[in-house]
Parts: sequence; structure tokens; C-alpha cells
Amino acid sequence: MIRSVLMVCEGNICRSPLAAAMLARELPHLPVVSAGTRALAGHPADPAIADMADAHGIPLDSHVARQLDGALVREADLILTMTLAQRRWIESTWPFTRGKVFRLCDETGADVADPYKRHRAVFDLAFAQIRAGVSQWSRALAVQR
Repeated sequence: MIRSVLMVCEGNICRSPLAAAMLARELPHLPVVSAGTRALAGHPADPAIADMADAHGIPLDSHVARQLDGALVREADLILTMTLAQRRWIESTWPFTRGKVFRLCDETGADVADPYKRHRAVFDLAFAQIRAGVSQWSRALAVQR
């Protein structure tokens, strides 16, 4: 049974905070947190992603980036990454995570585009990919409840 979810990206200021907030909104009973493999620790969400999220009723104003660590991966029942490389890195760094780490968009076989410091179109793409991945996972997790 999944009792907690950890969303992971690189800097923890764009993709994983958005994905965590979206999933938490879909499944309010489920604790969802986020972290980054190379987090910009202490930074707020990127203004572009925060504005996009806010426009969809998803506040990110209280987000503070944090570094992924052993305690976070141990506490999570499910870890969702934005890329296959992040999944592999987590499984290599913490072998006990095998079987509980998946890519957010595994169903489509896609990595979520990294929009950091890129054109608005990449933010739009990442937002759409995250929304689709969260939708798929929220359906799957709702069934197990």
C-alpha cells in the first residue's frame, strides 16, 4: 500500500514541486513531497512554473527546494522521477529503492522536459507532460485506496 510519494527532478524548483502539488491536489489524503538530485536548496519555485501553476489553482508560493537524501527515499513508498536517468541514479545510489522508483511518464515512455531557463514553450510542454503523468498515477493510486 502506498502511504507517501516523493517526486524527484534535478533542481527541485520546476518539475517536481509542480508534480507534487498536482498529485496532492488530486489525492489530498496522500502525503506528497518533492526533492532534487542537484537541488537549488533553499530557492523558491521558478517564477514561470509558479505563475503557470497559480493560473491552474495550484499554489507553489510556499515551496522551498531541497536536496534528495537517504531519509527521503527511505520514507517514501513510491518515488516518481521526471527522467529515466534520475530513476537509474536513485536506484544505483540507494539499491533498496528498486521496485518503488518509477518515471512519472513511464506509461508514455517519455522523460518530462526540463524547462529551467528555457523558452515558454518548454514550460508548456513540461506542464502538459506532468499533468498527464499525474493523472495516470492518481488513477492508479486511487484504485489501491
